Amino acid sequence: METGSGGPLSGLRVLELGHFIAGPFCTRILGDLGADIIKIEPPSGDPVRQWGEQVGGHSLWFSAHGRNKRSVTLNLKHKDALPLLLRLVGQCDALVENHRPGQIGKFGLTPEALEAARPGLVVAHVSGYGQNGPDRDRAAFGVIGEAIGGIRYLTNHAPGTTDLPPVRVGVSIGDSLAGLYAAIGILAAVWKRDGIAGDRRGRTVDVALSEAVLSMMEGTLPEYGALGIVRQPAGARINTAAPTSAYPTADGKWLLIAANSDPLFARLTAAMGQPDLAADPRFAGNRLRVRHAAELDDIIGAWTKRASAAELERWLTEADVPCTEVYTAAEIARDEQFRARGMVRDVADPLFGTVLHPGVVPHIADDPGGVRWPGPPIGAHTEEVLSGLLGLSGPEIASLRQEGVL
Repeated sequence: METGSGGPLSGLRVLELGHFIAGPFCTRILGDLGADIIKIEPPSGDPVRQWGEQVGGHSLWFSAHGRNKRSVTLNLKHKDALPLLLRLVGQCDALVENHRPGQIGKFGLTPEALEAARPGLVVAHVSGYGQNGPDRDRAAFGVIGEAIGGIRYLTNHAPGTTDLPPVRVGVSIGDSLAGLYAAIGILAAVWKRDGIAGDRRGRTVDVALSEAVLSMMEGTLPEYGALGIVRQPAGARINTAAPTSAYPTADGKWLLIAANSDPLFARLTAAMGQPDLAADPRFAGNRLRVRHAAELDDIIGAWTKRASAAELERWLTEADVPCTEVYTAAEIARDEQFRARGMVRDVADPLFGTVLHPGVVPHIADDPGGVRWPGPPIGAHTEEVLSGLLGLSGPEIASLRQEGVL
């Protein structure tokens, strides 16, 4: 457990009715920055606890995914759960949920009930398609949002180079983007409620996975709307700048080189020992380099194949050309820059010993937040929360357990 700053969101309390990734990622961001997160889980736990690599039946992923949260078990299908849940709502500033639209209403958490329990509550809904519209009730996960939002089509090799399906980003990027937008929405709504000119009113934050992805699609829509151009996958390249790609090395790795301005291209060609390339008519300016990107990449790739990734990175760094080896988890874990900024850190976890965690983003000077504790066991804070916030006695909590409410 880290000591020191409580984080800039210390004093903000958020109730999480989240499962899997999107809602819980939102609260992880808020918790990292100091918010008190109360995570409501069924007695069997969030299903994401079964994801990823397990040690002793516990998910290593959940050590980070569930960090800085207080886990409370509550069987929302039990008739006596709703009064407890509404009492918890009354102690919170905001609620985050990522069930299907309308589902929390079936638990009894209607807008009217929530407002009565906590006037001014901010409620963030995260769903596949949003809370309204013709597709609101369709089933969706992050991969569906990624496909509809456009990133799944673009994350692929250039057309005609493969018959394989469009590749996935590799992580649940759609869920995480939606979680980030939900966190931003909560902070905006809380500021409008509690800020200098706050109106004390509650607000609803509505985030769709598909829309979170679409919002990241740069000029895709403007280019189509004005010119009818459908942006195409470009593999390792960038369609608008060259050279920017991944190049093979002598030791079987890949090196990213981004030398897509005239000064950078000149420095690259000098480092390659081929300065005349900078004056080659085919490569005179970015537009011509893009037009002849395949030829240029062949030339650069022939050069990178002659040396190891480490040698190439050293030469190009000395020449002040942006470059890097393509990192795996192993390179990330030992990267000196990540370590220096606390972005890769060792966290004590009672379930595993020491676990590597990603750090806190954004870095906020003087009040940065941190990892106060790792993802806890299921229901680890049930007694603490029910007694501390709701004033329930030990026998009352024991009785709720016996009746299957907790």
